[in-house]
Amino acid sequence: MSKFSVTMAPGRKRILLTGVAAAVMVGAAALPAAAADEPTEQQLMADCASGTGKCTFNNPVVDKAYLGNYHQVSDSLYNCSTSDATQGLNWSDSVGSSDTFEVSVTAGGKIAGIVDTSVTAKYGHTWQVQHSDGGSLGMTVKPGEVGWISRAQAMRQVSGRWQTHYDNPHWGHYYWFWDDTITSPAPNDTDGVKNAVVVKTRPMTADEKASCASRNAKVFTSTTKVEKTAPEAPRHGHGNSGPVAGDNGTPAVNEEKKAGS
Repeated sequence: MSKFSVTMAPGRKRILLTGVAAAVMVGAAALPAAAADEPTEQQLMADCASGTGKCTFNNPVVDKAYLGNYHQVSDSLYNCSTSDATQGLNWSDSVGSSDTFEVSVTAGGKIAGIVDTSVTAKYGHTWQVQHSDGGSLGMTVKPGEVGWISRAQAMRQVSGRWQTHYDNPHWGHYYWFWDDTITSPAPNDTDGVKNAVVVKTRPMTADEKASCASRNAKVFTSTTKVEKTAPEAPRHGHGNSGPVAGDNGTPAVNEEKKAGS
């Protein structure tokens, strides 16, 4: 098979290369521009907490109180003996607040203060974000069983729309909005819902029974929790559509005013 080669004058080569470069530039221009970076709700909440963003929690809607999930609040009492074991156990519990996006809302923090101000203005009562309690309770655990103290806290949720305003554009905008639901402990007997403390027992597992042989005590306690509890979750939708830039549909007006000031 014969081979062919093409020889061009230097000027011709320059023209060809210029044409290729132009084609590459045209192709690049035809590609869609990369989407501007947008914040996550967690980033915006962090700016609210630090004060970088001037934030408000608007149009709060407080749901009726409900009894939260039971969760273990004491050590675990194992009965490896052949007779009933009766013993008192101390218990303590601290229930905090979190929001839709798993952001912790701590007592005395800026987020808690913003929510409290909003709820108080609309409903006339403060918003509690933390509750601690404790005590002692006696229990009887049968042979081959493990027992513990479990507690459920009265809870309530408030839904609203966050707004943050920056002195300078963040992610290209002065204003960002996002929906959120905050789950918090409620004072006992809110809406008739009362906190509950109960004793629970169950048969030991095979591994737990095997641990009896490695201990010299027929009855012993362990700090290992045996009750697995899922975290509290929002009880209704929260419009999980991501943050929205602008000021209620008219971002340009506000941002032009800010930019020109």
